[in-house]
Amino acid sequence: MVSGTVGTGTALGAVVVSLLAAPAQAATTSAGPGGDGTEQVATAAAAAPDDAGLRAILRTARTQGAPGAMARIDDNGTVHRLVEGVADRATGRTISTNDRFRVGSITKTFSAVVLLQLVDEGKLKLDKSVNSYLPGLLPDNGITVRHVLNHKSGLYDYTNDLFARTVPGFEAVRNKVFSYRDLVKLSLAKPRTNAPGAAYSYSNTNFVVAGMLIEKLTGHGVATEYQKRVFTPLNLTETFYVHPGTSIPGRHVNGYLRPDAAGAALVNSTKQTASWAQSAGAIISTPHDLDTFLSALLRGKLMSAAQLTQMKKWTQVNSTTSYGLGLRRRTLSCGISVYGHTGTVQGYYSYAFTTKDGKRSLTALANTSNNTTVLNTMYRTLEPAFCGRPATKAAIRAATTGVAPVERHEDIAPGLVRD
Repeated sequence: MVSGTVGTGTALGAVVVSLLAAPAQAATTSAGPGGDGTEQVATAAAAAPDDAGLRAILRTARTQGAPGAMARIDDNGTVHRLVEGVADRATGRTISTNDRFRVGSITKTFSAVVLLQLVDEGKLKLDKSVNSYLPGLLPDNGITVRHVLNHKSGLYDYTNDLFARTVPGFEAVRNKVFSYRDLVKLSLAKPRTNAPGAAYSYSNTNFVVAGMLIEKLTGHGVATEYQKRVFTPLNLTETFYVHPGTSIPGRHVNGYLRPDAAGAALVNSTKQTASWAQSAGAIISTPHDLDTFLSALLRGKLMSAAQLTQMKKWTQVNSTTSYGLGLRRRTLSCGISVYGHTGTVQGYYSYAFTTKDGKRSLTALANTSNNTTVLNTMYRTLEPAFCGRPATKAAIRAATTGVAPVERHEDIAPGLVRD
């Protein structure tokens, strides 16, 4: 079954009115994290996805500056595809859920999977110093592999400096090729944010180190290990790691970066090396492949149960979000928790999450970035996808009354507060 094909131009206001007029259903609840940060069993049952509510959110993102927006839900054999707007502003081609795009920091989950597989193989220990594997790399032997995977290393995020000015920063690195050590050196030029293990502080530097660990322990580039360990076993035929190539192969969504200056023209940011990101954010994929990947991960198909448990040892980040090892958990208004990651790379906001049993997965994309309004709008796609119509109504109400949680930080330059 396929539902929610290309939009017909229905007015957003009419859709929102219909959502707010929909009858309420009984709410369900789920348990939160255990006191040790481990997972307790969720009891909430998922309502049917609310395609109308999801479409309304995609349309809202367009009115806020995204040329296009799309979402795909894989729901235990039923597929929902919703698209609004264009993949290419020059040609006017409609965006498609079959299009490839840059997934940004969703790459971090792939990198974490490879490292946890290496733990299963006895080649890596999570609580061992990074320097024991990469001698002399870091200034503190107390920084462990676990610390880089859960963002508790205290390593400064070099992207705060690279992209303090959005478009000039991007153009300076669009065609540049960095080594991993180049990026670590940029980080170490600044003071650390905290002592190892003392606090959560999201940093792309951590997953640059993760890439270095993968390459040191396997003797292969990350592209080879992603392919061998994840892409091929899961038949992810639309997923690629092309660094340092600048083009997205095949049919794809163009990315459009919003400049810092109000009213300035969007910048086509599609072609780039993404070398500033690499194992922290350079994978290219599609909604189908990301849904497949996360479903397989949560179903335990990519690592042992013991390592999946380690991946889901949570640090609370805010009232709705926790972070494990390269994996985010988001608790929704209906009590359901979903698992995955967000991604930002210039011109793309992506969201890929699945339920605890991996039976329902969502990937959503807007082809713009440096636009906090769109960032928060697209985060709301989780509510209609996983909680259904009553939660969509609640999410709309919270957004319009100003009580909804607001994200002011991106996965790029997370130290910068964006309005």
